[in-house]
Amino acid sequence: MKADPSRETASLAGLRILVVEDDYFIADEICTTLRQHGAEIVGPSPNVETGLQLVKSEALDCAVLDINLQGNLAFGIASELKRRGTPAIFATGYDMSVLPGEFSGSVRLEKPVNLRALLQAVQSACAKKRAARAAQES
Repeated sequence: MKADPSRETASLAGLRILVVEDDYFIADEICTTLRQHGAEIVGPSPNVETGLQLVKSEALDCAVLDINLQGNLAFGIASELKRRGTPAIFATGYDMSVLPGEFSGSVRLEKPVNLRALLQAVQSACAKKRAARAAQES
């Protein structure tokens, strides 16, 4: 992981963020950073099956997904999130060419993840989701 986000002023208070990452240390660092900025963490999930269960059973504002989870790809989780209108941020060592076309507009953060960029991506994704919801309600 890169960058000390301690000076970051991002407030994620009240946001429920799903973290799906199979590397314990990376998951812990992502979760700790998001919690320090007020987010409620759902998970973390180390695999596709548990991640998908959480998507289907929890109210979520956003998700941070690794692509390769113990040899299985997280695109099924991402598809279900998209179907529900929940933004997914990919935190991965893979480049954009690996993403299926339906996710070509998704945010992809390269590992090691810059934690400040992660905070900004989560804030931005959740703001867009709120704006879209408000537009539908108008």
